[in-house]
Amino acid sequence: MKMKRFIYGLTVAAGLVFVTSCDEKLEELLENPNEVNAQTADPSFLLNRIQLDYQSLWYGISDRGARLTRQINQGSALYINAYDAISTNGTWTNAYANILADIKFLEPLAVESNLQRHLGIAKTIKAMVLFDLVDTYGNVPFSEALDAANFNPKTDDAKVVYEKAFALLDEAAVHFTATSTAGTPNDYFYNRNYTRWVKLINTLKLKYFLNTRLVDAAASRTGINALITANNMIGVGEDFVFRFGTTAADPDSRHPKFADQYTNGGGDYQSTFYMHHLTVAKGFDDPRVRYYMYRQALTNTTNPAEQECITQLPPPHYLTGGFPYCNPEGNKGYWGRDHLDPDGIPPDGLRRTAYGVYPSGGRFDNNSATPVNNIQLGARGAGIHPIMLAAYVDFMLAEAALTLGTTGNAKTYLTSGITKHINYVRAFALTSPESSVITGFISNDNHATSRDNYVTYVSNEFDAATSTDARMNVVGREYWLSLFGNGRESYDLYRRTGKPANMQPGLETDPGLFPRSFLYPNNYMVTNTNAVQKANLGVQVFWDKNPPAPWIY
Repeated sequence: MKMKRFIYGLTVAAGLVFVTSCDEKLEELLENPNEVNAQTADPSFLLNRIQLDYQSLWYGISDRGARLTRQINQGSALYINAYDAISTNGTWTNAYANILADIKFLEPLAVESNLQRHLGIAKTIKAMVLFDLVDTYGNVPFSEALDAANFNPKTDDAKVVYEKAFALLDEAAVHFTATSTAGTPNDYFYNRNYTRWVKLINTLKLKYFLNTRLVDAAASRTGINALITANNMIGVGEDFVFRFGTTAADPDSRHPKFADQYTNGGGDYQSTFYMHHLTVAKGFDDPRVRYYMYRQALTNTTNPAEQECITQLPPPHYLTGGFPYCNPEGNKGYWGRDHLDPDGIPPDGLRRTAYGVYPSGGRFDNNSATPVNNIQLGARGAGIHPIMLAAYVDFMLAEAALTLGTTGNAKTYLTSGITKHINYVRAFALTSPESSVITGFISNDNHATSRDNYVTYVSNEFDAATSTDARMNVVGREYWLSLFGNGRESYDLYRRTGKPANMQPGLETDPGLFPRSFLYPNNYMVTNTNAVQKANLGVQVFWDKNPPAPWIY
C-alpha cells in the first residue's frame, strides 16, 4: 500500500476526513508526478507544516476560551448564538485533515530514515492535539480516524483518547533522548533544544493529572508528586511559546491580534470584568496592565453614540451581584464591553482599549493615547502565543497542593508564579522595539517595587482566607490574570475549579447553558452517518465531574 498526501491540503469528505489511498495498481494509474507522495515528500517540510498548523489550532481554541472566561469580550446575548455547530468547523478540520493526517504521513518516513527528533516533535504535538480535541468536544474519533476504508468513523471514549495521548508523551520522550538519530528538523518552539521538549512533556503530564484529579484523585496525587520529585518540568527561560514576526505581506507573520487591530483600528473589545480586576479590584493597577492593554483614550467617553451603556442602568442581576458594568470604575479610559454584550459596533474603533505589547506585539501604554491604526506602531506584531510558561507550572502546583495535598506549599507556589509571570511579561516587552518607551516610563527599580507590592498584597489575601475554597479562589484568580493571551488554560481552569468565582454574568438574565464542551462541528455531522450531536452545550467532558449549570456560567 502506498498513501498519497497533498502537503498543502486535504479534502474533507464523507465522515471525518478523506485521505486519498488505494491499492498499488490503482495508485499507479492515478499518480500525478507533480504531487507530493511518500517517495518525494520531505519530512522536514511536513514537520514545518505540522508546527505551523498547531499554533493556528491552539490559537482558535485559546481565543474561544479567553472569551468564555471573560479575558476578552464575548459578544452575542446567548451562548448558543456564539457557539453553534458551525463555529468550530475550522478547529476540527485543522486537527484531523491537517495536523493528524500530516503526522500519520510523516511517521513511517521518519522511522525509515531514523529521524528521531522529527518523531519526538510530531508525537508531542499529536498528544497535544488529542488533549485539545477531548477538552473541546469530549468523545472524538481516534481509533477509526484517518482510516481511508472507513468514511464514517465512530467516536472513542474521551478517557481512552486522553490515555492514548499520555502514552504518546512517553513515546516522544524516548525519541528526544535516542542516541542514534538522523536529520535536524526546524523547531519553531525550542530551536532544537530537546532537553526542553522533555521538560514540556513532563509539564503536559502535570496538566493531565490536574485535569483528571476528579476522576482519580489518588492517581493524580501520585503522578504529580512523582513529577515534583523528578524536578524536570519547564522552568524560567524554558517557556513553550510560538513567536511571531513583523512581516505584513502574504504570508502575514504577525500576531493575529495585532494584525486585526493595528491595521485599520477596531478589533476585539477588551473585557470590562477583566480590566476591572487589573485596575480596580485591588485598589491599585496590576503591574502588567500597561503591557497587556493600550488605551487609545485616557478618560471614559461621554458620547452615547460611542458607548451606549453609559446612559443605561445595569441589569438588576448586576446590581445585586455587585458586578462592574459598562466601564471599570475610575474613569481611566479602559474601554471594553460587558460579558455577552450583543450591541452593534459604533464608531469607536480608534477609541476602545487595544491589545498591548504583551503578548500581541502592540504598544506599551505610556499614556500617549493615540490611535492604533498604524502597522509600524509598537512591536509591529512580533508577539507570542504563550502556550506553556514556567509561571503556569507554579500555579498548577499551587492548585494541586490545595486540592490534592501534593508536595509543596501552595502559597509559595502562588507567589512564585506571580513573580515569574510579572518578570516574564516585562522581560519579553524589553526585547521589543518598545523597550526604550517602557524603561522611560517604568524603571527597573519601580518595576521591582510594583511587583513586590503586588505579591505582598496577594500573599496577605491568601493568609486571610479562611477556607481551602477561598484560598483556591485566590490561586485561581491570580492564575487567570496571568493567563492573558492563553484562554486555552483559562477555560480548563474554570471548568476544573470554578475559579475565579463570581464571574461577571451575561447581560441577559438567562443567556443559556455555559459551554462545558462544544457541539460537534457541522462539517463532521453532515458527512458522517455515525455522528450523533450532543444534547446541548452543557454536556461535560469526562474529567469535568463538577456540578452541572449553574455551577459556572
